[in-house]
Amino acid sequence: MTSKIITLTALATVLSVPAFANETAYPLYLENCGHTITFEKAPESTVTIGQSTTEILYLLGQQDKITGTSVWFNPVLPAFKDINDKIERIADNDPSFESVVGKKPELVTVMYEWHVGAEGMVATREMFHDVNVPTYVMPTDCAAKDNTVGSDGTRSELFSTDQLYTSIEQLAEIYDAQVAGAALVRDLKTREAQAIAKAEALNLSQGSSALFWFSSADMESDPYVAGQKGVPAYMMDKLGIDNVVTSGEEWPLVGWETIAKADPTFIVLAKMDRRRFPADDIEKKRAFLMTDPVTKEMSAVKAGRIITIDAHAMSPTVRAIYALEQIAEELPGFGLTQ
Repeated sequence: MTSKIITLTALATVLSVPAFANETAYPLYLENCGHTITFEKAPESTVTIGQSTTEILYLLGQQDKITGTSVWFNPVLPAFKDINDKIERIADNDPSFESVVGKKPELVTVMYEWHVGAEGMVATREMFHDVNVPTYVMPTDCAAKDNTVGSDGTRSELFSTDQLYTSIEQLAEIYDAQVAGAALVRDLKTREAQAIAKAEALNLSQGSSALFWFSSADMESDPYVAGQKGVPAYMMDKLGIDNVVTSGEEWPLVGWETIAKADPTFIVLAKMDRRRFPADDIEKKRAFLMTDPVTKEMSAVKAGRIITIDAHAMSPTVRAIYALEQIAEELPGFGLTQ
């Protein structure tokens, strides 16, 4: 339903604007994460490495230009299930360089530099460019962020949705879909503002805090939790909530004893279809919290103050806005208002 609303909004805007308005002027030159990329025309075939760029292109009405997708955390947005089912999924997780190039794409869109970047596990950008395949990396993963520090990179400043909106606007410009892009950004900004206003109206008790748990390499090891400057930190900042994790890394490993001592007011769990680690399974997360000698004594666990969101929403994606709305809607049920 969420994505249908956005799509209908974009369609209404498109129909109300003359066809010649906001057309992309080619050749188009873009500075993108340290690379200059050039487009003589809109790409006719695209392979996506990262669910975020896949869903953004669907929201921009560019599904006919996608010939392969990869790196999935959650099922596709419901409005696009039928579309997505008809497009080849090259890999659930990390595709090979050969499988991507084999699709002969005119563009590869990338969500994370750790997939395609200076030390990309799929390939470097130069490897793609050497075979005349341009790459576009979302600014959400390189703006004010150093991906050579920490396992998932380290941000120099708090994530801003402006980085997400820039990504959408640039993709819209690349595909000559600027009217749809403007409508999508306008819709997301409105929803973001409404969610923030709803949270502010709650007047949460001073010192309310949270923990965002993404996953764990195994159930007995320290969990990957949200640091001070990533997408969950942005959510906590907008909701007026403290982060009990003090690390500046994107997803630091923090011991449960340390977390329990900080005793977060509520806990947010990532739900995903991916099964790279045992704790990717949401039911294993819940069971661990309820039975582990340390975690079961935490106030949030005892009181049932636990929220589940899409794992993809903990990354810089359109779903981060949806999750902000969801958390603002669920918080009143926890009795945290002053």
